[in-house]
Amino acid sequence: MTFSTSVAPLRYAPFRSLWLASVASNAGTFVQTVAASWLMQELTGSPLWVAAMAASGTLPLLFLALPAGALADILDRRKVMLASQVVMGIAATVMAALAFLELLNPPLLLGLGLLLGVGVAFNLPAWQAMVPDLVPRELVANAVALNSVAFNVARAVGPALGGLLVAAAGAGWAFLINSLSFLAVIVAVARLHWSEPAEPEVSSVASAIGLGVRYARFTPPFRRLLAVAAMFALTSGVVQSLLATLTAESLDAGAFAYGALLGAMGAGALLGAFTRGAAAERLAERHVGVAVATFGLAGIAVGLSPGVWLAGVALFIAGIAWVWTLATLNATVQLLVPAWVRGRAASLYTLAFVGVLPLGALLAGSIGSAFGTPVAYVVLGTGTVVLGLVIPTLHLPHLGSVVTPEPPEDWVVPEHADYVEGGPVMVLNTWVIDQSDLAEFLELMNEVRQVRLRTGAYRWRLYRNAEDPHRMTEVFLLASGEDHLRQHRRIDATGADLIRTARAFDRAQGPVGRHLVAIDVDDPADRPDWDQLVAVHLALHEADDAVQLEDAPEASVPRGATQK
Repeated sequence: MTFSTSVAPLRYAPFRSLWLASVASNAGTFVQTVAASWLMQELTGSPLWVAAMAASGTLPLLFLALPAGALADILDRRKVMLASQVVMGIAATVMAALAFLELLNPPLLLGLGLLLGVGVAFNLPAWQAMVPDLVPRELVANAVALNSVAFNVARAVGPALGGLLVAAAGAGWAFLINSLSFLAVIVAVARLHWSEPAEPEVSSVASAIGLGVRYARFTPPFRRLLAVAAMFALTSGVVQSLLATLTAESLDAGAFAYGALLGAMGAGALLGAFTRGAAAERLAERHVGVAVATFGLAGIAVGLSPGVWLAGVALFIAGIAWVWTLATLNATVQLLVPAWVRGRAASLYTLAFVGVLPLGALLAGSIGSAFGTPVAYVVLGTGTVVLGLVIPTLHLPHLGSVVTPEPPEDWVVPEHADYVEGGPVMVLNTWVIDQSDLAEFLELMNEVRQVRLRTGAYRWRLYRNAEDPHRMTEVFLLASGEDHLRQHRRIDATGADLIRTARAFDRAQGPVGRHLVAIDVDDPADRPDWDQLVAVHLALHEADDAVQLEDAPEASVPRGATQK
């Protein structure tokens, strides 16, 4: 893979404009972070206040990542980004104004920092989920790597610029520059003309979050990716979290050396962004495992380094492996999941990595306090190496072969009533099977179960008829009729094949599908009258919901049930 291929996503104007704006915004964020931490030190002299200020930019992610991901799927992602950038811009502007007026105090400074963190929490899932819609599929991984370039360029330039501004002009000017940097993103997002590829859902945030969690739970490849990201965060956090302590104690160096070591890792990250594609092509399925193991070895080398130069070389290598790992995992997540749940998937990935990273830092600090900083590097670096060696056994999806789930071309959604009042909705699909097919049928229905649960159902069971063991009934529940309609549109090619295969097991006239809508009996005001029930019945489809492909035969309907 050539350099031109690595920067190919920049040929696409929507991505290019947002990427350039993000470089400015990220640089402004690092300027603000340095200035805010320094100002908090001047105002309080308290390590606790300074630490809280440093954490304020990411702490809200722990609490808001899931609702932010849900909103990125329910609403127009462009609007979510625009609102997030406006909130962050306002917070930075207020911070600058109060600083110039000398009205900032520690609680105000921390509160505004947390407000900036809230904006980050809502912006990140929407931005990540938008990337696959801004560039062709084959360039998504390169686009993710370029986002890493934008971050690392900002990390290299921002802190130095922030330090100079604070020293020369005061924190207020640093805050003002950060507020102006948000204008670049706001303008870029406002000028972005595109159509959402997926139909926005009309759903409550709580329901959307629940569905996103169920999607992760019942999609094994995605679940394994989240587990690897969390374990990598737990074992890799030592490299940056204890670097200041290692520099001062083991390397016997000062602040300049500490900054140079951070710069070495940032430089490695830049190189990693441009070499990730070539490494992925060469290593294929072994790419993530090799990258993780390499980072672990580099971390061990940092901990055992006798001098700054050797530590810098090890950190340079660690930076390369860091971007190779995270850019590949991030791109795989974005391509592995369908568009309707991509925002929630991005938020779960962010939560798995960013949420666990502080725990890794605390673990590193505990080991370092008990046994010494170099020991923490060696122990957790060894854990990272072990993770890299284990990854090939986990059968993670290979980025080069990931196929984004989409409905098959011949998938026909049966006609439904435009609106079915009430809920929950219970769907029953009944098969008549042969005894010889039982074991194979049950194994297949376990896979069908996962399809139902990751596309909208919140409960699923398979029942046998006590009087006739040849009859098996699949029962699953959805929150409403609208959720069931959306479930039809979420079936991908793999799910459709499973449903077709399941249909072939029926030895009668085809699986018979029934739909029951809950009726509220304890509130007379919510009880439907007979005419409402008849109107809904006449409008419902007569196709078999178990397969959603062709008409099902007429079947008797038990008293109190509604057949579709």
